[in-house]
Amino acid sequence: MKKTLLLLILIPLLVNAQSRKKKYKAELANNAAITANLKAHIQYLADDKLEGRRTGTAGEVLAMQYISHQYELMGIPPAGSTGYVQEFDIDEGKQPVEANTYIIVNNQMAELNRDYYPLAYSGTGTAAGNPSVALNESGQPWFRDVREVLEENQNNPHFDIMESIRNSVVKAAKKGATAFLVYNSSNITDNILYDKHDKSATASIPVFYITKEGFKKYFSDVSATISLKTGVAFIQKIRKARNVIAFIDNKAANTVILGAHYDHLGYGEDKNALDTGHVIHNGADDNASGTAGLIELARMLKKSAPVSNNYLILHFSGEELGLLGSKYWLEHPTLSVNPNYMINMDMVGRYDSARKLTIGGYGTSPAWGDLFKTVTDNRLAIKFDSAGTGPSDHEAFYRKSIPVLFFFTGSHPDYHKATDDWDKINYDSEREILQYIYQLIKDLDTKGKLAFLKTREEQAGRGSRYTVSLGIMPDYGFTGTGVRADGIVPGKLAERTGLQAGDIIVQLGEYKFVDVMSYMQTLGKFKKGDKTSLVIKRNNKEITYNIEF
Repeated sequence: MKKTLLLLILIPLLVNAQSRKKKYKAELANNAAITANLKAHIQYLADDKLEGRRTGTAGEVLAMQYISHQYELMGIPPAGSTGYVQEFDIDEGKQPVEANTYIIVNNQMAELNRDYYPLAYSGTGTAAGNPSVALNESGQPWFRDVREVLEENQNNPHFDIMESIRNSVVKAAKKGATAFLVYNSSNITDNILYDKHDKSATASIPVFYITKEGFKKYFSDVSATISLKTGVAFIQKIRKARNVIAFIDNKAANTVILGAHYDHLGYGEDKNALDTGHVIHNGADDNASGTAGLIELARMLKKSAPVSNNYLILHFSGEELGLLGSKYWLEHPTLSVNPNYMINMDMVGRYDSARKLTIGGYGTSPAWGDLFKTVTDNRLAIKFDSAGTGPSDHEAFYRKSIPVLFFFTGSHPDYHKATDDWDKINYDSEREILQYIYQLIKDLDTKGKLAFLKTREEQAGRGSRYTVSLGIMPDYGFTGTGVRADGIVPGKLAERTGLQAGDIIVQLGEYKFVDVMSYMQTLGKFKKGDKTSLVIKRNNKEITYNIEF
């Protein structure tokens, strides 16, 4: 009787132990599979053959095909405009054709963009002759030093050097000039810039700006007669970019949006790398890690998705150029959904307990506070950031009043450098982050549609080379002259000055700018405490403010 009783007690204990052991083995196998998948995805996406996944390149297409194939294999239906893909254009404006744009002086080839550049309204074609810089003759290229006109108008706020040059070009062409070369021998800032979105009438002859370096190198002996050959050709450059979109449809009222960008820097052609040289930037952490994470999170949801929400899976391109893919989808949605909240993963592959896992967007919904009290993960050191804005695609959704969470394991010395490679990824920790996000999604499933809260805002950027800022969010997709403010950071200089979203900033002090790049270069000329003027356009009206950084 005692033996029978003992067996009756021991058998359930043994069954439970075996069940726990089986469950533990299954969990280990599942973890190993997720980790292996993450590694396989990142190794492919960050391979040299994809050449850095620059937006609009063959490498981006290979990445797009790989991502689409993963969802096809999983059986998650497409939700793009054509299958899984949503194609969109990036207008890069009018660009010189390097092979047909040249200045040759005494058989020496000057360097485009270093020694000279054509002005955007330049006529096309070739010109040749034996001019003297000091003497303008019919049938020859002409030179113009803008020193005198700059000195005369130094205190004239209405003087426009570009208009002055245009007028001179028209007069020179009428007098027989075959080309027009502008230079500045003064120390006065001339604001002669290449405006890729210039829509003005084309000049009848080629027009070039000679930099100070180019003038010193090739034209400093103004009395000498030189052999000069020039050519100009332009192309209207449109880059094709591609978002990748899949959809888990639970026939629910609300949809959770899960996002990550998959584009990177290529060879650094867009001047957004932090190292030098024409080298492949594989972007293993930025953002093959988020891309791989999104694929595996979708796999978890396909296997066992909480059913009170649908799940829209968005892989964005054009993020490195300014959130272009996420903004495009929001403006041209491929699917009509009622967004509940958005989770974005960007650089989630380099976790360590010192840097921690940062979760941004904590303040964008009152639901987040209660959620993070109940959903914990002892494997991860986490810090929270309330801001809904930030240097990634979730900002575009925050600006549409959608609650967001941004998962980010921190910047590092390989950020935007060619050294961001797959062997530096912490794959086990990335898997733990994905499991944590999955648990968050499960716990939110019964909460219904989350309320939205507006938060403090921060300027995008994971590191800044500038000591001052205005406090605007630039619209990188703007195709006019100047910099359009997509948003204004509360409490910063722009808000205190009275700037509004939609304002177009065209000048700081004596420096005009035509795009975001020239605006950033201008910021680098100022330091904290400097006083200057700020010129904006609002509803086609020009407004000038006096500001202090």
